[in-house]
Amino acid sequence: MSQEEKLKWYGWGLVNKTFDLSRRHNFWPFLREKLELTSNETSLPIDISEIKLPASESSLASKFESLLGANAVSCDTLARLTHSMGKSYLDLIRIRKGQIKSPPDFVLYPETEDQVLKILQLANDLKIAVVPFGGGTSVVGGLEALKDSGHKAVLSLDLGSLNKVVSIDETSLLATIEAGMMGPALEKSLQAQGYTLGHYPQSFEFSSLGGWIAARSAGQQSNKYGRVEDMVSSLTIVNPLELITTLDAPASAAGPSIKQLLIGSEGIFGVITKAKMRVHKLPSIKNYRGILFKDFFSGAQAIRTIIQLGLEPATIRLSDELETGAFMKMRPESESMLENALSRSVKWYLKNRGYNESPCLMILGFEASDNNIKKDVGVALEICKNFDGLDLGLRVGQHWYKDRFALPYLRDTLLDNMIMIDTLETATTWSNFANLYKAVQNALISSIKSRNCSPMVFCHISHSYHDGASLYFTLLAKQIKGFEIEQWYEVKRAASDAIIKNGGTISHHHGVGRDHAPWAQLEHGKLAIAALNKVKQVFDPQGILNPGKLIT
Repeated sequence: MSQEEKLKWYGWGLVNKTFDLSRRHNFWPFLREKLELTSNETSLPIDISEIKLPASESSLASKFESLLGANAVSCDTLARLTHSMGKSYLDLIRIRKGQIKSPPDFVLYPETEDQVLKILQLANDLKIAVVPFGGGTSVVGGLEALKDSGHKAVLSLDLGSLNKVVSIDETSLLATIEAGMMGPALEKSLQAQGYTLGHYPQSFEFSSLGGWIAARSAGQQSNKYGRVEDMVSSLTIVNPLELITTLDAPASAAGPSIKQLLIGSEGIFGVITKAKMRVHKLPSIKNYRGILFKDFFSGAQAIRTIIQLGLEPATIRLSDELETGAFMKMRPESESMLENALSRSVKWYLKNRGYNESPCLMILGFEASDNNIKKDVGVALEICKNFDGLDLGLRVGQHWYKDRFALPYLRDTLLDNMIMIDTLETATTWSNFANLYKAVQNALISSIKSRNCSPMVFCHISHSYHDGASLYFTLLAKQIKGFEIEQWYEVKRAASDAIIKNGGTISHHHGVGRDHAPWAQLEHGKLAIAALNKVKQVFDPQGILNPGKLIT
């Protein structure tokens, strides 16, 4: 079975996997009440046999067969379909309806870096647009197969065969890894030799190293291991003119960093083929636990204090009141009478301690290779206690850790039931934290209500820093049948305007793609965007590399 056949063309992940709601009997009543759902209307994906893609420029595809062989060139409908878009809400709404206006004309599967260079050189000569493709999980429109008016066709360049750990420098703790390697295979290979990269975005199971670097990704354990830009010692990027490998020095003052310019460039300057990454000894101890706070801002103050003290938890994540409530409603019901009795006892205890019915849950996780972890955990728990944090022990944290990659599967079920669900994230300083949180929350609620829909908007702190933190929002509402895309655009515009107006970044770790490009230009300013356009012209004179993204 090919990779395309293993994955859902219309949604998230594996074809035979869903988010299990069988023991979560409170979930649908809770959602129906909050969203005021009065019907059981559904909207299922169109049958793939009914999708008619525009004709392919197959004559141009044949020109690449001499470079790669016939088996590495595909004009197959499923290949074109699965490489036409990413996994954003807008992408999925259109693909579920069969509205694919700009699929790639063909898909190429190179196996070597040299083949990538020759593909780009030939595409440049033929004026064919090239969209690099890793795991296909972009949620910002970063993969749509667009072409400019001067391009004769557009191809998707699938890097899945560049999938090896090439070498490990055990003295410098650097691993050279090919860009098409997916998260699970990457960690399996490193951990077999006693190492870890420590990069676990929620898309981990289906995303690639090259995609992480191209989108300037952050993982769930970034507080300890760093964001992806902190992990890259050097990278190799191929464009139509040449192959560029940056120097793998630990630091440099040799002018502005070309490496940092290429990280986050989303394929518009070239195709990332490999990178030398900073790795770590595999931790032998993991301590993940739940802590309950009376309100969101008390928990946020605890996080700020922990981070500014210099502690390095692998994960420190805080859900606001509504997200915590939704999390509790989604817990599988226990079949144990003892557990149910204990749950009632805990509620009684919390009420007597001054906690209301809507507390906030923190997930606090430390990882280490020695028993020094006990000291750090103890200090962090004492800080949390000073802000009325109640330690729930290891069970809640372990439950989160086990299921942390499962939630994206729920989106498919919600879309089947005509529920709009999307996420967006931003970041700001601690002094502006409360202002930005309230501004974006209010913008989302007001926009959803403007079409007479009941909103659910919740948020968590996903990453934290010495000077600030990220805010990760989730929004749900009943879809307006026939106007699903317009409804989403209104909400997206309202939230993005609020972010820029109130001092946030338009993206903390999702990237820019097509969806965020207008606000990224406002964030950077006209002169900076003009400079990036000049860089684009130097690296890509024909403009063939991922047109329409980042600096449209």
